[in-house]
Amino acid sequence: MQDAFIDALVQSAFQVTSVLTRIGAENDLSLTQLRVLGILRDRRPRVTELAAHLGLEKSSVSGLVDRAEQRGLMAREKNSEDRRAVDVFLTPAGRELAVRLFSEVRTALGPTLGALGTERQIRLIELLEPTLDV
Repeated sequence: MQDAFIDALVQSAFQVTSVLTRIGAENDLSLTQLRVLGILRDRRPRVTELAAHLGLEKSSVSGLVDRAEQRGLMAREKNSEDRRAVDVFLTPAGRELAVRLFSEVRTALGPTLGALGTERQIRLIELLEPTLDV
């Protein structure tokens, strides 16, 4: 049973990764850059928090943010509570791109998700939610 579960998770991951890779490439974004846009849609983390969330070194994240700043998608600002810390956030152009890309992902995965039906989608969310922060 566990092998079938692992196989199903891997197949799902491949399908989602394929969609994300295609959409990222169409917008000149790496998979990691796409992840950052998704993360920043609803939060304003410190650079160190973003690095931890991505599992990357702070210097790698700084480079990622540098490139996104050059494209006008992200910005940095001193944290209002801790002046030593720096927050990362989406610019209006970055937010617009993130919303558009999320819509594209929703459209691309729509047929697969629709085949599950609403009740099964809700159940899958409940089952996966505790593991989503891994």
